[in-house]
Amino acid sequence: MTNQITIVGLGAGDLNQMPLGVYRLLKQAKTVWLRTMEHPAVAELKKEGIQFESFDAIYEKHDRFEAVYDEIVAELLEKAIHEPVIYAVPGHPMAAEKTVQLLLERKRAGKADVVIAGGQSFLDALFTSVEIDPADGFQLLDGTALHRDDLHIFSHIIIAQVYDSLVASDVKLTLMEKYPAEHEVTVVTAAGSEHEVIRTVPLYELDHGMELNNLTSVYVPPVQKEENTYREFSVLRGIIARLRDPENGCPWDLKQTHASLKKYLLEETYELFEAIDNEDDGEVAAELGDVLLQVLLHAQIGEDEGMFSIDDVIESTSAKMIRRHPHVFGEATAETAEDVKANWQEIKAAENGHKREKVLDGIPKGQPAMMEAYDLQKKAAKTGFDWPDAAGAIAKVKEEWAEFLVETESGQPDKLREEFGDVLFTLINVARFYDIHPEEALEAINRKFRRRFSFVEERVLESGRRFSDFTLHELDSFWDLAKQEERK
Repeated sequence: MTNQITIVGLGAGDLNQMPLGVYRLLKQAKTVWLRTMEHPAVAELKKEGIQFESFDAIYEKHDRFEAVYDEIVAELLEKAIHEPVIYAVPGHPMAAEKTVQLLLERKRAGKADVVIAGGQSFLDALFTSVEIDPADGFQLLDGTALHRDDLHIFSHIIIAQVYDSLVASDVKLTLMEKYPAEHEVTVVTAAGSEHEVIRTVPLYELDHGMELNNLTSVYVPPVQKEENTYREFSVLRGIIARLRDPENGCPWDLKQTHASLKKYLLEETYELFEAIDNEDDGEVAAELGDVLLQVLLHAQIGEDEGMFSIDDVIESTSAKMIRRHPHVFGEATAETAEDVKANWQEIKAAENGHKREKVLDGIPKGQPAMMEAYDLQKKAAKTGFDWPDAAGAIAKVKEEWAEFLVETESGQPDKLREEFGDVLFTLINVARFYDIHPEEALEAINRKFRRRFSFVEERVLESGRRFSDFTLHELDSFWDLAKQEERK
């Protein structure tokens, strides 16, 4: 076993905040190793004859904090081979000190003998400075490694290690992903000491013209205005639950079932398709919200019935995505999209216990007929039941069209409909050979027809006449004008 590394905290400010036991330990040490010399208590302790060495030079060697902390830990472990080491950090060793956590990992692995000797946390003084009760719930986060998803906007948040303007700028930008720019935050430096500085500013001014150092923290109060919480998933989930509340909910929402909502999900999906085709990002976001609303309504019905909740939906999807993407989350490899599809099918088969699946299984029967036909043909083609090339499919179209024309003379509606269906089915087959999705192709033509017919209608309205007053030739001339306008 190596010699011991004893870790002490220098507190958040001046020497008056330091516990007596920590002070005595420092006084007895031959040399104290500091993570950083930048601490107000260090100058006072130097006057009392305590010898310090610091790791400040390591900060200049690396661009990443992880590399800095790793090197500090490596040096401490090396020194501890030869003699016991006293290592001092700002605040309390167990509050926002990554090097301490790394040393404790080595201790758990049996590679170091680490003792935490105490200190005063900056949190004690900070709670007093910003006048909050931690029992209300709070988060302590690291400003150098802050992520949007870490932020709980309904809690008090304290962000430590905001020691320069670059960190402050990163913190500000991350916070602004969840908070309004005017949300007030409090910047506290050297909390509880005679050098304490407290300044409350709008979030957007967090990195503007203020002195920051390694004793600076930022306090972010909970969001108070309801409209500022609407970006939170939990808020939307609560809204849906309220709509379905048996006593105070909405009669329409309470009446809905999985079956009754089917048509709305289909409608919202097609409206999303239209927004995507229009290449309108704002419209896409709004329509995605409508689709999400349908998902949440179904999940809430499931929860009301005691069958499942949105948590089950999310868990199932998360597990499936990780399980079916071993090339991303595991050790498998997939260089192309085709590799991914092959892996997906293999994993899916394993999940089903390699149960024999019929060729056309898995194709939804409730989707639009054109999409179903396309999927049916793709599945069948994988077995070899397909034309060798597009020429065979085109010849089949001509054959089916000829049969349809014959039936137009028969006067039998059922037979005529069947032959027309054959024509459509074979046309979809041709589209597949040319990598054209028939649904997308027809949607594009529908949009073109809407656009051109609207142009024709505008010309008719401008004339002050009715459609019936125009000959087909005259209307067709408007159509040609619409085509010319599109080419400009």
